[in-house]
Amino acid sequence: MNNETVYVAIAIGIGVLSLILAFIAVQNEKLSVSVIAAGVVSLFASVLFLLMAAPDVAMTEAAIGSGLSTLIFFYVLNKIKRHNA
Repeated sequence: MNNETVYVAIAIGIGVLSLILAFIAVQNEKLSVSVIAAGVVSLFASVLFLLMAAPDVAMTEAAIGSGLSTLIFFYVLNKIKRHNA
């Protein structure tokens, strides 16, 4: 097996896992599970960008897409829970 075949197999696996996690993020009743699933989808997207030889886009997606956005979502969820209690 050459490197290209391995990269394609990894990309397909990550793509399938991303679709499953995106479905979980949309369909789940618990908001915290949905936020975590969306963050993992974004993290998988950054790995795909890295496989496609776009390290600048991968770093941006990892930092903002999966890191900062997930933190902001959890901050807002915490504020909403405190306000409703």
